[in-house]
Amino acid sequence: MAALSSVLAATTAAVRRTCVVRLTLLPLTATRCMSSSGWMDDIHVNRNDLKFKREYIIVETKGEKSNVGFIALNRPKALNALCDGLMKEIGSALVDFEKDPKIAAVVLTGGEKAFAAGADIKEMESLTFQDVCTSNFLHGWTFVSDFRKPIIAAVNGFALGGGCELAMMCDIIYAGDKAQFGQPEILLGTIPGAGGTQRLTRAVGKSKAMEMVLTGNRLSAQEAQIAGLVSKVFPADKVVEEAIKLAEKIGSLSKITVQLAKKAVNASLELSLAEGIKTERILFHQTFATEDRKEGMAAFVEKRAPNFKDK
Repeated sequence: MAALSSVLAATTAAVRRTCVVRLTLLPLTATRCMSSSGWMDDIHVNRNDLKFKREYIIVETKGEKSNVGFIALNRPKALNALCDGLMKEIGSALVDFEKDPKIAAVVLTGGEKAFAAGADIKEMESLTFQDVCTSNFLHGWTFVSDFRKPIIAAVNGFALGGGCELAMMCDIIYAGDKAQFGQPEILLGTIPGAGGTQRLTRAVGKSKAMEMVLTGNRLSAQEAQIAGLVSKVFPADKVVEEAIKLAEKIGSLSKITVQLAKKAVNASLELSLAEGIKTERILFHQTFATEDRKEGMAAFVEKRAPNFKDK
């Protein structure tokens, strides 16, 4: 028994040393550990530098005040194909940015050749109906559209299939002048599965969406802007910079009010006009409970710049 106790004590000490070493190597403020039953509670780790590289993405903070979260997809050899690991890393990064009170908005981008050329077909090829049905395949991708802070997609190159769907989950799309958007799933014998048929129709209208979904035809950046899918088009080497500038401008405003405004605009996609107006009015009334609304109106009357405190 004494020998067994010694072995157990030594094993426990070794495990503790291993855990401490691993935790000190983690660059995240909040990481998650996977158990056999799923994600465990967040483990908080000190982080002095918000710039770090995961396996499939690069995460940084940008802007003069370091208040812009920045996520760059980083699978260049696969044209940033959206594998399961990549999507989980985006979700984890957004969890960090959601919790960080300094972060006002997030810019999501890819590479020069591709924002994201689609979902990872190699991961899906062998799946059966039973597999995708029982696992509710792609359901977890909603974390981007559910993110409360504004997300700006800075798109260069291909944004096809899941890549186009990922861009449309964002609140604003800025495009480089060589960007291409499309839903080519029909060419693979399937259809969009992460919101492509729904968000694209709301963005460009039924006729254009139907043409794209039924044929796999693409839109250029300029065509996407005319159709209403893209907000602005910039030279390819300027689009990320411009997206960060926009995020900084949003970050100079009241974070509380920005989130209420985002919620009101998104409600218009889900509700009837009458219900949407009711929701807008309720959110408008809520701003009168904030100090920032008082400060904003006082600054206007006094003809000075407002000093928002996010309260």
